[in-house]
Order: sequence, then structure tokens, then C-alpha cells
Amino acid sequence: MEIKPNEISALIKEQIKEFKNTTEYTKDIGTVVTVGDGIAEIFGLRQAILGELLEFSSSSFGMVMNLEEDSVSAVLLSNNNDIKEGEKVKRTGKIVEVPVGDGLLGRVVDSLGRPIDGEGEIKFNETRPIEVKAPSIMSRESVNSPIETGIKCIDSVIPIGKGQRELIIGDRQTGKTAIAIDTIINQKGKNVICIYVAIGQKNSSVASIVDKLKTYGAMDYSVVVNASASEIAPLLYIAPYAGMSMAEYWMHQGKDVLIVFDDLSKHAVSYRTLSLLLKRSPGREAYPGDIFYLHSRLLERSAKLNAKNGGGSITALPIVETLAGDISAYIPTNVISITDGQIFLQTDLFNAGQRPAIDTGLSVSRVGSAAQYKAMKKVSKSIKMDLANYHELLSFAQFGSDLDSNTKNIINHGSIVMELLKQEQYSPMPFDQEIIEIFAATRGYLDDLKVEEVKPFLQDLYKYFNNFASDTLSEINRLHDLDDNLISTIEKTILTFKKERNI
Repeated sequence: MEIKPNEISALIKEQIKEFKNTTEYTKDIGTVVTVGDGIAEIFGLRQAILGELLEFSSSSFGMVMNLEEDSVSAVLLSNNNDIKEGEKVKRTGKIVEVPVGDGLLGRVVDSLGRPIDGEGEIKFNETRPIEVKAPSIMSRESVNSPIETGIKCIDSVIPIGKGQRELIIGDRQTGKTAIAIDTIINQKGKNVICIYVAIGQKNSSVASIVDKLKTYGAMDYSVVVNASASEIAPLLYIAPYAGMSMAEYWMHQGKDVLIVFDDLSKHAVSYRTLSLLLKRSPGREAYPGDIFYLHSRLLERSAKLNAKNGGGSITALPIVETLAGDISAYIPTNVISITDGQIFLQTDLFNAGQRPAIDTGLSVSRVGSAAQYKAMKKVSKSIKMDLANYHELLSFAQFGSDLDSNTKNIINHGSIVMELLKQEQYSPMPFDQEIIEIFAATRGYLDDLKVEEVKPFLQDLYKYFNNFASDTLSEINRLHDLDDNLISTIEKTILTFKKERNI
């Protein structure tokens, strides 16, 4: 990366010799001065713009990241072994673009939209730049309809709406990706297109996820963008922007899109790597000063558009990894302040067998019940308070042996609710089943059961509804609300079922 004096003098002599053509030369053609570590410094290109795609004479490509007085610095979008000092570089006049459209569905692509799944070329008629302006406030509307995750704990306590940005945060190996994948699987038949952006993951992990999505029929409406850990830093850096551009194509067609960024911690690290190589001033933890802007300009592009603009939406689920549960670290606090809430996964809960290991005390959705159907709102309104009372009294009960009956009842009810919220991976629930199970738990119909009896009871209860009260389930799915008659019918069916089981 060291600049040699003889190279500089050669460039100056050439510039003097070609004085008449200097303006035209520096406008469109440049010369590589130094290259290494995925960064090329290029003399000339005075008319280049930030983010512009550059083409090297060796048929490699780069993207402008630094603009200086006589030179530009570009990050390389392919291996730099082919690029040599003194090589010519020309502007393309275009921002880095990726292909968009229905041809991407069911495919695994890299950060530039090129297929990496071995299934042939992707047919597309349109491309979109990876960096575009976020929709204006006037073109948006408030979040008012839910993205159904099929995960009881999220749909009842921390609802996610179409157009929302909900952060999934927690230590490694606590089930963050599992929540995102279950949510994608649950969109089957709901007219939601899903994009999973893997940043810095192992190729084997991504292959396993793709296999699971295929198994559950989710790849039919999904795209996987993979910038693996073995890729160069620039490809990791542009991956989430590429995924967002793909999502925007469908949003502007009036469709709903769900996009997962797994994860933005590794994305921030890739940008820090690029910034240090570009000799930008390091700040806190060596991250550059614009690290907040990096993620805010990405996540601001998710929105719920109003009817005048097609009514489409992009719902973003960014994932951030913490160290020892520290959500007050630099990158976590940055992303928390950009998003509309967070789902916090706790290691202690995970180790205790609570899956998903969601801490309902620290988790929050700033959209709240505006993103819930009325039926879910009615049955789940007491859950958060029940769990708060349970955790408070449980820690208090450790220091005392004699508990009054009221305290025992609260602890017992809380343990039943905790058991209710346990759910196996790859088994998102239909809406009607969530309503029946949460209704039974919050109204106290499970309080006379032992904790280990809750799960089999609920499974048999839903089967009973399917066999003897299927009209009730149909009404729940049709209305997404519970009127007095429906509530009365559900109560009678539960009591009849309990009577038949002698409970």
C-alpha cells in the first residue's frame, strides 16, 4: 500500500504531456496508484460520485467510497489479485445496482444479485440501485396490521406490524435466527414475500437454513442473499442494502415484504474494516463516526406506504448479537434507537429450557396493540402483567418459606403462562390455535393443571375444537375478533372438554 515516488512522478509527467486532454481524461478515466486489502486508490476520476460503480481494465469492478482532491478510493467487489498498479479504470456513471423481480424468488444470490445456488441464470428485466432515498413521511401511513409470526409470545406480548422495524437481540446461540426463520415459514399463504440476508455467516449455516425453508415450502416466496464470512468486506457491507433494494421493488408494487438482516453486528464490523483501510478516523471502539447513519439509512427504507403510493410495506427484522447480555454496548444501542422495539433473548431463560427465550420485561414493541387483531388484543392484554407479577413474587418467594394463598395462586398462574409460551422451533401456530390456547391460559382454565400437563392438554384441546367446534375456529379466522357469543362458545367448549377429561 506504500506510494512510491517514481510512480507519482510518472503520473505527473503523463498529466503534463497530455495537458490538452487532462480535463476529459480525469473525468472518465483513472489510473490505479495502489491496491491491496480490497482497496484501490485511483488517480483521476474527478467527476466520480460517491457509491459509483467503477470498471477496471481487467474486467473487475469497484465502488467509490472516498473522494479526495486528486484521487478516489474504491472498495473492490471482487478478488483484487487481477488488479495491478498502473491499470486503467473508467466510470460507469451508475450507482451499484442489483437485479430485482419475481425471478429472484426461490433463489440464493450473492450481494450483487448473482446466483450462487447452481440453478442457472436469473431472469430479470429491471435493476435497482442499492442506495436510494427512504420513502417520505407524507407517502407513509401508520402501522395498522400485523405480521403474524406464529410465535405465541411475540404475537401476544410484542406484536410486530407490517412496516415496522423490530430488533431481535441477544447473545450468540440463544435462538435469534430461529425466531426469524419461524416467522418466514409462517408467511406461507399470507401473500408476504420474504428476504433473508445472511451477513458473515458460515456457508454451511446458510445452506442448512435454505434446506429448512425448502422443507417447509417457504423458498417459493423467499430470496436468500448470502454474503458469507469467507467473502471480502465490501460484499458484506453492501449485502443488506442489496436485499433492501430487492424488497423495495415489491413494496412499490403494493406487496408486503418481510426482510431479515442476520446480523448487523457483523455488518458494522465489515464497515469498520473498510473505514480503517480507507484511513478514516476511528472513533469509539474503532468504529467510524457515521456508523449510526450506516444503519439508520438502511432501516428507514422499511415503511408502510399509504394507499396513494400502492399500500405496500417492508417489515424489517434486524438481528444484533450482544456479548454477555450487554444491550447497552455501542452497536446494540445504536440499532435500538433506530428501530421500533426489540425482542430480547436471554441466555439464562434459554439454558432453563424456555424456548423461545424471550425476556418479556426487556422486550417491547413501540407500535404495540395497533399491530394486533382485536381477538389477540382481548385474550392477551393481561399476559405481560401476569408475568411481571410472577417474576417479582418468584424472586421474593426464594427468601420466605410461608406464602399466603394469593401469592401461591399468582406464582402458579405465572408458571402456567410461562409454559404456555414455550414453543418448538419450526412449528409456528395458526392464528385460531394461538387464540384458543392463550384464552384458556389467561382466563384461568389451566390453573388446576400441573405444569407438565399444560402442553398435552392444549394440544388435545385444539384437536377437540377441530373435531367438535370447527365453526368456532372458522369464525375466529374470519372475524379476527371475539364477540360475546364467540367468547361464550369458547368457554363452553373448554369446560365440556375438561369435563370429558375429568379435570
